[in-house]
Amino acid sequence: MPELALGGLLVQAEAMQGTVSNFHEDTSGEVVLDNGRRVPFDAAAFAVSGHRFLRPGQRVALECAPAGDGEEKVVAVRILTMRS
Repeated sequence: MPELALGGLLVQAEAMQGTVSNFHEDTSGEVVLDNGRRVPFDAAAFAVSGHRFLRPGQRVALECAPAGDGEEKVVAVRILTMRS
């Protein structure tokens, strides 16, 4: 599992893949995972990617970490690319 530094705290992140369902100009959006579950993400998670926008239908990897309420929070959204 990859490690991410969040606010000076090192956390274990779990990676999942899905398809962009929607993306808003304020850089938040929603991804549909391969199992059909819809997962929202916020501006901070998208900022990690370094990209400016996402298109509906685009494949992405989500990295999630435990949130304080026992749930998981998306901490990074990365565009999947094909290796040549």
